[in-house]
Amino acid sequence: MTTDIDDPLALDRQVCFALAVANRAVLSVYRPLLEPMGLTHPQYLVMLALWGTSPMSVKEIGAALQLDSPTLSPLLKRLETSGLLTRTRSRDDERQLVVELTDAGKALRSQAEKVPPAVVAALGVELSELMELHRVLTHINAAAVQAGALGRPDQ
Repeated sequence: MTTDIDDPLALDRQVCFALAVANRAVLSVYRPLLEPMGLTHPQYLVMLALWGTSPMSVKEIGAALQLDSPTLSPLLKRLETSGLLTRTRSRDDERQLVVELTDAGKALRSQAEKVPPAVVAALGVELSELMELHRVLTHINAAAVQAGALGRPDQ
């Protein structure tokens, strides 16, 4: 096993490894903050989308979160069972499911507003660093989508 810094296969040089480790680490910071709200991180992402715009179609939520329907549907079902949202057929197009926050889902937003500053504090990094990381990751995600990851943007 080589530890040569010029080795293109060195584990500590791999972007995928750094992203995987960062993902697990950051999500472990979110977990105890979301638990009192009864949310998992994927459910929190759905709620973030709906706190931004409600109602939304399942297709719109999927596009916003870059999730396919088989992944999104169980999340929505659990959130509906928890009383945080409703799913109803669109009056305009029976094929579409419309997702809307309930009063309980809307009320949960005030508790969720404490999450971002708590994450920043727990990580112990400057907000400017997180904003720069967000900018870079958003750019990389867009490039990956353009390259065919998660389906093409025009599909």
